Amino acid sequence: MTSLDELLAQADKRRAESALPYAGALSPAETLDLLKVAPNARLVDVRTRAELDWVGRPDIPAEQYVHIEWSRYPGAVPNAEFVDQLRAAADIDAPIVFLCRSAARSKHAAKAAAAAGFTHAYDVLEGFEGDKDGEGHRKSVSGWCFRGLPWVGA
Repeated sequence: MTSLDELLAQADKRRAESALPYAGALSPAETLDLLKVAPNARLVDVRTRAELDWVGRPDIPAEQYVHIEWSRYPGAVPNAEFVDQLRAAADIDAPIVFLCRSAARSKHAAKAAAAAGFTHAYDVLEGFEGDKDGEGHRKSVSGWCFRGLPWVGA
């Protein structure tokens, strides 16, 4: 397992390389390692409740898992209370890693968190389901599930 310092250094390297407006980015495996070495870290799943119900979620300790929708289903209506809900659910100084389906919404959430003062906001590269394959299916090219990390189905 990688140390906390090594994980954060890798995330910071990605921040610098991509000029990210938040602390950095972690691979799915690095995210799982971070949760193991930093008990105060939180994985914030920003997918909709419908996605959780239909697709599943990472199987990590309940005290490290937070669900806050970035946008609401149906209609992809932005969650105007996102930052307030984040403040209520996570320590502003703890590592917070944002996860979505394919690493798009997680970037927006990390950016919003950083702007709100969360200094250790990261996003999970590849997301939970990853990119689509040639037939339009997910979970077969990249992402938390494809990488064989623990998850529970719907």
